[in-house]
Amino acid sequence: IYIFDRFGKLLKQISPTSEGWDGTFNGQPMISDDYWFRVNYTEPDGLGTQREFVGHFTLKR
Repeated sequence: IYIFDRFGKLLKQISPTSEGWDGTFNGQPMISDDYWFRVNYTEPDGLGTQREFVGHFTLKR
């Protein structure tokens, strides 16, 4: 999972086993704003089909 700010700057890359994003960048809390994410994954169809899911969320403080 990749998290970006509204300008497209990569803020965090999260692995499937991580605890998630704590809303910070370089140790500093990010402001309440909209952020985007991209998830790349492999379908469990036995064919190795690659998919991408893109969306956004609002961080509220």
